[in-house]
Amino acid sequence: MDVGNKSTMSEFVLLGLSNSWELQMFFFMVFSLLYVATMVGNSLIVITVIVDPHLHSPMYFLLTNLSIIDMSLASFATPKMITDYLTGHKTISFDGCLTQIFFLHLFTGTEIILLMAMSFDRYIAICKPLHYASVISPQVCVALVVASWIMGVMHSMSQVTFALTLPFCGPNEVDSFFCDLPVVFQLACVDTYVLGLFMISTSGIIALSCFIVLFNSYVIVLVTVKHHSSRGSSKALSTCTAHFIVVFLFFGPCIFIYMWPLSSFLTDKILSVFYTIFTPILNPIIYTLRNQEVKIAMRKLKNRFLNFNKARPS
Repeated sequence: MDVGNKSTMSEFVLLGLSNSWELQMFFFMVFSLLYVATMVGNSLIVITVIVDPHLHSPMYFLLTNLSIIDMSLASFATPKMITDYLTGHKTISFDGCLTQIFFLHLFTGTEIILLMAMSFDRYIAICKPLHYASVISPQVCVALVVASWIMGVMHSMSQVTFALTLPFCGPNEVDSFFCDLPVVFQLACVDTYVLGLFMISTSGIIALSCFIVLFNSYVIVLVTVKHHSSRGSSKALSTCTAHFIVVFLFFGPCIFIYMWPLSSFLTDKILSVFYTIFTPILNPIIYTLRNQEVKIAMRKLKNRFLNFNKARPS
């Protein structure tokens, strides 16, 4: 069949994580709790940074945008999976499948660039502190965030455009709980080896290259911090460690999935759950538990809320 032919597939069946009813109910409860916790935790970070003037700095501006992306990443497929467990309706239209692919790569692509921006921010703050105010200005921060979204849109458009050229004429069962190219292209009526090379070149190598750049930048930062023993250096070490943990947890699954697109479906399922469900909830936990400023600001926000309720007439 010609690759340029229009797809005849009208819908796909999402097989999900398990066929067992007991496991599906378990996943329903666990993922529902994790989704609510993700939305609440990241929303608290956004509100805290906006309300507390002490957090109006470039690092927390970027952190706020990371929380917004994490909430978006957690929402592109998880709510549908949760409702599918209740209704038993596990089909998704062809257009809906393409929409999931678009938003998945939009949010992951944007987060990759944003994590690099956060790494650049920490590099300048620690390695070139005298130039920080002039280099990392509010205008630069806005430009970095806008650039991250533009790059995310460009990357996701390339993935969707590629998916539109694929002919689907055979089985329509997607062995996952959402649509992504590594599992969808294996249903196409073309040679999957060529498609695998496309995935490696457009997603795998990009993710691996960005991770190497980020890893090297944090190594430089940590070596710089090691030569200082002040309280400020200890704080910088804690902040950079938290940043690197987030980077590792996010990039690890992405690199594996897109560098080896023909790998085991079971492995891909586990890693997909990790970076679409667990990573968005881990980010607020990591940043709040390791960041004294955020914890203090959240306590102030809680006290302000409690005092406001006490002051309200009964």
